[in-house]
Formats: sequence, C-alpha cells, structure tokens
Amino acid sequence: MALNWAMLNPNRTAVPLPGEMTIMSIDSGVDLQLTIPTVPPIEPTASSGGSGGFQKMHAQGRIWLTDQRFIFVSLPNSPFESLSVQLHAILSTGFHQPTFGSNYCTFELKPSPEGNLTDGTSVEIRFKDRPMFEFVSHLEKSRERAIYMRKQMAEDEEGLPTYTMPEQSSSVTMVGQVPVENPPGYEFS
Repeated sequence: MALNWAMLNPNRTAVPLPGEMTIMSIDSGVDLQLTIPTVPPIEPTASSGGSGGFQKMHAQGRIWLTDQRFIFVSLPNSPFESLSVQLHAILSTGFHQPTFGSNYCTFELKPSPEGNLTDGTSVEIRFKDRPMFEFVSHLEKSRERAIYMRKQMAEDEEGLPTYTMPEQSSSVTMVGQVPVENPPGYEFS
C-alpha cells in the first residue's frame, strides 16, 4: 500500500517530477512513524485527530527531500510502500530534542485526495546514524520556499486584468472591413 504515493523505479528510488531537483537524500537508517486518525479532527486547526481512534504505522527506509516534495520509500515487507507529501501540504514542522533519546522531527500534513490519509495525519522521523538538525533545516527552508512560490503563482494568475471588447459607439469608422474607433475628442478633418 502506498500513502499519498510516489512512483518508484525498479531499484525502489523515487521517480522525479518534471523539473524537480533533489535537495537531500538519506539512503539508510530512517525510521518513520505515521499516525493516521480514524476520525478527522473536529476543528480544522486541531491536531492529532478527533474523538475517535487512530492508526499507527511504522516503517524503516530512506527519504528524499526535493524542491517540491518529501518522499519516503520503505524497505520491503513494511506496512506501506511509500509516502509522498507536497511541501506546501506540510502544515507545521517540529524539531524535538528529548532529554533521553535521540532528536526527531515531526510534521502534520494535509492529505491528498485518494491518498489513504485523513486530516490530522502526523509524521515522526528519526535517524539512526546521523544528526537530525541539518535535515530539519533543509525541510523548513524548502517548505517555506514552496509555499512562497505557490502564493506568487496564485497572485500572478489573479493579478491579470480581464479584457473585454469595447462597446460599439456611434462614431465607429470603418477602414476596409475593420472597424477603427477614434479616441475621445478626435475628429477627422
């Protein structure tokens, strides 16, 4: 089963999207725990589910961070095959440094339609043999940039004026078969 799936090559590496650049990859020692509420949160801003239960999935594998998405591909025989999250769909990130235990990263995501996830889904990532801070820094910067670029594209699309044909007036001059409208106050002599 793939959750918010990613296309994979035969060697179980993620197939990049058109124009996608890899920022960072971690090829081993990644533990990912996915918490999926069985009932979505009551409020859109509430975290970790509603009054119902939740399903936890744990897998080991590797990750890719690109300029467009976060991708996790699990080892064979895991509860799920892959997880792909568009960076703009990551709602919040967290870097945790517990007194006892290793550092870890968490984030909540907005699920894609038909992605087998519900609102309030959260991800927890731990590394076995490398520091976490570098990854979290890259994730947050890439996420901010993706959100900024998405907003810019929306503003560019909304900012264009709507063009309409000018209304027909009584002072339309015809040149051949093409109507030519005179500017206001302009008279032919």
